[in-house]
Amino acid sequence: MPNTIKTLEAGDITRKALSILHNELVFTKLIDKQYDNRFAVTGAKNGGTLLIREPNQFTIRTGAIMDTQDVTETTQTLTLATQKGVDVNFSSVELTLSLDDFAERILQPAMSRLAAEMDNTVIRGCYPGVYNFENTTFGTKPVLADILALRAKMNQGLAPSGDRCIMVDSLAANGVLTDTKALFNSASEISRQYEQGLLGTISGFKFYESEMTPVHTNTSRDDTTPVVDIATIADGDKTLTTTGADGTMVVGDVFTIADVYAVNLETKTPYPHLQQFAIRTAHTNDGTDVWDITPKLYKSGAKQNVYAAAWTGSKAIVNVAAGGSGPASTAYTNSLGFHKNAFTVVTGDLEMPQGVDFASRKVIDGISLRVVRQYDIVNDKFPCRLDVLFGYKTVRPEWACRMCS
Repeated sequence: MPNTIKTLEAGDITRKALSILHNELVFTKLIDKQYDNRFAVTGAKNGGTLLIREPNQFTIRTGAIMDTQDVTETTQTLTLATQKGVDVNFSSVELTLSLDDFAERILQPAMSRLAAEMDNTVIRGCYPGVYNFENTTFGTKPVLADILALRAKMNQGLAPSGDRCIMVDSLAANGVLTDTKALFNSASEISRQYEQGLLGTISGFKFYESEMTPVHTNTSRDDTTPVVDIATIADGDKTLTTTGADGTMVVGDVFTIADVYAVNLETKTPYPHLQQFAIRTAHTNDGTDVWDITPKLYKSGAKQNVYAAAWTGSKAIVNVAAGGSGPASTAYTNSLGFHKNAFTVVTGDLEMPQGVDFASRKVIDGISLRVVRQYDIVNDKFPCRLDVLFGYKTVRPEWACRMCS
């Protein structure tokens, strides 16, 4: 009786590949993940667009007389438009390997590369929407005091106390670890350091090290002359008309407006620091400019997020001091502190093709991966593609903070 060699099947490969991908992710694994199965269902597609409800906010009455307020729900749009994949070509002989051998030789390097690309895409797409910025001395390694300042900024944004993480690059990690090494030495912390990139827990944050930590390059915008007439600002404005600016603004540049302060989002009490804003759309200044910004400006009402003693007069825009993202034409690593729900990533099911050697699709922890394999009869090879379709968004930027290093 001839020997029967069991080759790896579609489900074996897909489950193993997805498991490796999930384990190799760092940032994407730490944030809110959603799965939408409509994208591969005929007749149920929605054009790749999802609507995310924003939290409702209300004003408080004082006294016995009822003062009703309308509930007007608002939404954000998230688009599943990013498809990333890795393509491999293996022989029929390699399919006779054990699953562990096949994973080590083929799937591990392939999924590691895909995880790095997915992480990099998601974090680079999300961090510019974070306007909270803790500008320590530019170009120096952060220390514990900087972590605590970042923590305070997130607390002021009313971020929940659990599910908080900080992601730093290796140089920033060196600075924090040197300053706080005694805080990472407990036996319980050492025993928990098994996740990809996890260094330990400090000041309520899980501390992760990743070279995917973004580098923000400030462009050639002017740091001294731009002004805005705050009398022209209306509730709900997401643009700002400025005069006197030159150079360029890049997505993620952070600035403040003189005399315009942040407020407690519940009590509306002003904080002692200026409200920070980030540029959402790159812009070349010509002296009279309209900047697309986040957050939207609300001077009053349930959504109030800024305060000024008087909404009159021309006020200076500051890009360096008092919360800006740093000097023009300079690059800085932006370590990122965040609550899990500050960002979201959504994956969708890709179509399952017909007439191929095999096609398989699996979901783990909100991440959908499709594997399609075909037979090349000329070369006795099995070209195989592994794909993920996803979208991402900064949905609660007040629950995150960037830290310069």
